[in-house]
Amino acid sequence: MDLLTAAETCFPNDYANARARFLAACEGLGVEPVAFVNPHRGPTGEELATDAAWFGPEDARGVLVMISSTHGAEGFPGSAAMLDWIGSGGPARLPRGLAVLAVHAINPHGYAWLRRVTEEGVDLNRNFVDFAEPLPENPGYDILAKHLVPESLDDTTLATADAAIDAYRGQHGQIGLMLARTGGQYNHAGGMFYGGTGPTHARQTLERIVAQWALAERDLVAVVDYHTGLGPFGYGEPISDHTPDSINVERAKRWYGRSVTQPRLGTSSSVPKTGLAEYGWERMLGPKVSFVALEYGTFPPANGLSVLRADHWLHNTRNVDWDDPVTQEIKRAVKDHFAPADLDWREMVIFRSRQILRLGLAGLERELA
Repeated sequence: MDLLTAAETCFPNDYANARARFLAACEGLGVEPVAFVNPHRGPTGEELATDAAWFGPEDARGVLVMISSTHGAEGFPGSAAMLDWIGSGGPARLPRGLAVLAVHAINPHGYAWLRRVTEEGVDLNRNFVDFAEPLPENPGYDILAKHLVPESLDDTTLATADAAIDAYRGQHGQIGLMLARTGGQYNHAGGMFYGGTGPTHARQTLERIVAQWALAERDLVAVVDYHTGLGPFGYGEPISDHTPDSINVERAKRWYGRSVTQPRLGTSSSVPKTGLAEYGWERMLGPKVSFVALEYGTFPPANGLSVLRADHWLHNTRNVDWDDPVTQEIKRAVKDHFAPADLDWREMVIFRSRQILRLGLAGLERELA
């Protein structure tokens, strides 16, 4: 299908619609996804599950893994990218000896409830630490915790909170503030970017998927993890947070070109973080995996802070009624920030996804020739 048609038709309305469309697209090709059912339910009582579908030969030496909704509410572009790849004939064009594993909604609870966190209140992309070791410290977040997620959203409280955040920025700079706010923290359950106290259900699901399809036994694995919220509006930034100069990141740069950015070198819209999913992939697959987070920009960080602050406040202070006008207002703002309905944004998402998938598969093919 052409680019504009894909932009107009591939984006789902919500998690339930995304899942139904993904399953139907797979069924249309005779592919039966494996459902990893989440023990919780969605806001209207719907079943929640991660659905994983394999396209290509079972004994493929190289595998490209597509992952959606690591950050729940960011799942819409990943779902659209999967529907576009399937609907545009991607499976029929797979190079010989390669396969694609589409992991739809790795964090279905966050996707359905329009949250960035899992049902445990954990940021899945800060959860891949070794919990047998002392947990990372983030003293900057400790200072800002009550201001990032205050107990009230009244004007006076927010003004005080914003003044404290501005003062911290003045003392430590914008990068220092980003490190404190988004780098990952393990002391404040209910706060932003909380990494938890143990492996989440979603992390364990991902580990089961890696084992079930024997990805550690393949020769090479490319991972494209779809994210939103950082960078210029609509631009898809391939971020690689592998160790600089490692074979993992050098291979990613060969595949995807000079647009690959590295937070640890200061070249990215992101900053270094703890507990990232790619660290988990490295532990499981070692040097044979090259991971990029395909990060689509939306709106400025100040807007992201505002919508996340409101969402955390909502879930921290009440039993959430999905039909309550306050809930709906907050959820609309979350969805608009992380998955804008603007057609030009959606068109850019599809274009960049097609490009990255083409480059990733071509890179795998070259390396394994």
